[in-house]
Amino acid sequence: MNAFTIKDLENLSGIKAHTIRIWEQRYSFLNPQRTETNIRYYSNDELQKILNIALLNKYGYKISHIDRMSSSEINDKILSLSQAQAQQERIVNELIRHMVNVSMDEFEVVLDAYIKAKGIEKTITQIIFPFLERIGILWLTNHINPAQEHLVSNLVRQKLIVGIDGLRPTLDTGKSVLLFLPEAEHHELGLLFVYYLLKSRGVKVMYLGANVPLKDVDYVASLKNPDFLYTHITSVAHNFNFERFLTNAHNRMPDRKIIVSGALTQNYKKRIPANFSFKKTLTEVLEYISSL
Repeated sequence: MNAFTIKDLENLSGIKAHTIRIWEQRYSFLNPQRTETNIRYYSNDELQKILNIALLNKYGYKISHIDRMSSSEINDKILSLSQAQAQQERIVNELIRHMVNVSMDEFEVVLDAYIKAKGIEKTITQIIFPFLERIGILWLTNHINPAQEHLVSNLVRQKLIVGIDGLRPTLDTGKSVLLFLPEAEHHELGLLFVYYLLKSRGVKVMYLGANVPLKDVDYVASLKNPDFLYTHITSVAHNFNFERFLTNAHNRMPDRKIIVSGALTQNYKKRIPANFSFKKTLTEVLEYISSL
């Protein structure tokens, strides 16, 4: 069983910790345990409850009404939500539940059903990317077992690679890009997603992969002369210094245009080297790729 903090519940459900505490006081659906130092922690079942309750509350159901529902009634109400966004959030919640329970067969069934219904690109943008954003904080804080991360990452990675291989772009922008992850970054999913988007829009992609020294990036860039370089940094080892990476990349390749997206760009406040450009959100990534 995983033990989730109230901050984990906030990050996964979108419900503020203060609100969760109020719900605990007023209603009966959450009963956290406490550590010896009196810190709340929550079980897998309680995580699922808060995800379900948050979803129903977001789409019009009062908490006092939800509190009187049985588990089966809550599930029926969730399934009856008709808004497209609500259905997507429901599926993301299902994936979270299957990941937490290490039910990878069920995880894959849910993912494959959406791919069959909507196609790989919509599955990536509507399901996989929101799912990764929701659980990313758990990976960063080690609040799930590394085995869960590896199982999910490898399964999603397979889907992305199949999607990339199956692309037959009708456009040709005449542009090329070199994709890489810097040393100490091993999380490929975000970069593979960018690979899919770029290839689908007619950009020639060269993919170096994860944990690549800057000297190797520079070597390939010098040989192939791509129009720009792109990296997506999700989470890195504790000894990774983002500012040092930017400085070293700029010093080694001052004339190369380098695009960076991912979590580390969102809170970076220092000056960005002149040849760098940050894409801090999925919307910014999509807009940039569409402009090529």
